[in-house]
Amino acid sequence: MIGNTVLYGATAGRAFFRGLAGERFAVRNSGAWAVVEGVGDHACEYMTGGVVIVLGETGTNVGAGMTGGECYVLDATSSILARVNSQLVEAQRPDGPQLARLRALIARHVELTGSARGATLLERWEGAADAFWRIAPRGELARIESVHEGSVGAPV
Repeated sequence: MIGNTVLYGATAGRAFFRGLAGERFAVRNSGAWAVVEGVGDHACEYMTGGVVIVLGETGTNVGAGMTGGECYVLDATSSILARVNSQLVEAQRPDGPQLARLRALIARHVELTGSARGATLLERWEGAADAFWRIAPRGELARIESVHEGSVGAPV
């Protein structure tokens, strides 16, 4: 467990956590990219930029007040849809380039942390990739994608 309010107000960098985060993970994140294996309530609240990947459970109120950035959540049951704050954000299945970026970041996560969860996910990627949800501000999904164009090969 890495605690509460990790990456609060982060502006840049990459963070890889093998394990769970407490409440308010990546609140007011404006540029950091992170991989974590589960989060508590209010993850990505008031986020304005960056990318967060959650390889497990989330608490409630994901993306409340989110005006930028994006969050990917691994959820085969689609229960995330009930925990997303849908006033400002929407959840959609990621497409090919987004999945390629996800896979690259998860591979880096496994390399740096030795994550068994991440390694299993990569081994079963064909079926597991269909279980991700992309959460971003309403109407911003196309704009966010244009910002990340070509970033699959970018340093992670």
